[in-house]
Amino acid sequence: MPTYSYACTACDHAFDAVQSIHDAALTECPECTAPVRKRFGAVGVTFKGSGFYRTDSRSESKASSSAS
Repeated sequence: MPTYSYACTACDHAFDAVQSIHDAALTECPECTAPVRKRFGAVGVTFKGSGFYRTDSRSESKASSSAS
């Protein structure tokens, strides 16, 4: 299950919550009951291997002729 990060809009309390994708987003801070907002960070996706660049899928003859 994914872990979502939240931050309180009033007291700046930051916390993480493990929730299902189908669960509703949290709406209030567990410390002061003020509204919270969902925090977004960098996406943890890494593309490894060949085939992710335009020149990776071309043969050498096509790549050299299109570069001219």
